[in-house]
Amino acid sequence: MKIFVSSDMEGTAGVVDWSQCRPAEPEYAYYRGLLQEEVNAAIEGAMAGGATAFLVNDSHSTMANLRPDSLAGRARYLSGRHKPLYMMQGLDPSFDGVFFVSYHGSMAGAPATLSHSYNPRAISEVLLNGVTAGESGINALVALGHGVPVVLVTGDATTAAEAEPFCPGIRSAVIKSSVSRFAADSLHPTEARELIHRTAREAVRTLPQAALPRIALPATLSVRFRNPDLADMATWINGLERTDAVTVRLTDEDPIRLYRRFVTAVLLTRGIAE
Repeated sequence: MKIFVSSDMEGTAGVVDWSQCRPAEPEYAYYRGLLQEEVNAAIEGAMAGGATAFLVNDSHSTMANLRPDSLAGRARYLSGRHKPLYMMQGLDPSFDGVFFVSYHGSMAGAPATLSHSYNPRAISEVLLNGVTAGESGINALVALGHGVPVVLVTGDATTAAEAEPFCPGIRSAVIKSSVSRFAADSLHPTEARELIHRTAREAVRTLPQAALPRIALPATLSVRFRNPDLADMATWINGLERTDAVTVRLTDEDPIRLYRRFVTAVLLTRGIAE
C-alpha cells in the first residue's frame, strides 16, 4: 500500500510567524525539526495501519526542508524547486492515498495561522467551482486526475474545514487553533505527533471505503490577485480570462491540466509580486 505525502510547514504545531519557516532565519532550524517529526508521525501512523511505501514531496519554500536520512518508513524524498506539478509532483495512479501534512488555510477564509494560497504577495483568494479553496482543495485536483483519494490533512481547524468540501470523509488531525493570522493555541509537540499518528492510522485503515475528491468537471478556478498588474500578467497564459480588474478565471475538463495552468500563473506572477 503506497501513500503520497505532500508536506508544507505553516500547519506545524507551534509555528505562527514567517521567521519560523524561512530557511534564512535563525529560528528555522528548530521548527524544521518539529515539521520533520510531524511528517514522521504521519508515516509511522500509516505504517501501523498497513501502509508499506511512501513518497514525501517537500512542498514548502525552497522545498528542501526535511532530512532524508531521518524520514520514517524509508520513504522516498522528492525535493527541490521548479516542479511542473509543484506540491503534487510525483503522484500517479499507483498510489493508494494522499496525505497533506502541516497544511494551512486560505487568506480569504476564517482565521488561519500564516494563511495564504501559494503566494501571499500575489494571490488574495481562489475559488474552486465557486467555493473558497485553500491549497488542499486546489491540490486535490491532481489527486482526482490520478484517481487517488485524499485521506489525511494536518493543521488547524480552518485548514480541516476548507479541505472537507473537496475531499469528503478526509481525516483531520487538528493540532492547533488559530487565534489570528499570527497567533495560535497549539498542542504540545508530543501530543500533536500522537494525534497525527492516530489519525493517519485510521485514514489508512479506511482507505478501501475512501472517496475520490468531489470536484465537478469541467472545473473552474477563479483567482483574485492583489493588484491589476498581476491579473494582467496572468492573462498571458492561454485560456485565462479576465473577469474584473484583479480576477482571472480558468476552466478545464482535465483537472491536472487545470492545475498545471494555475501553477504556471503562480510562477509567472511571482517575480513581479516580489
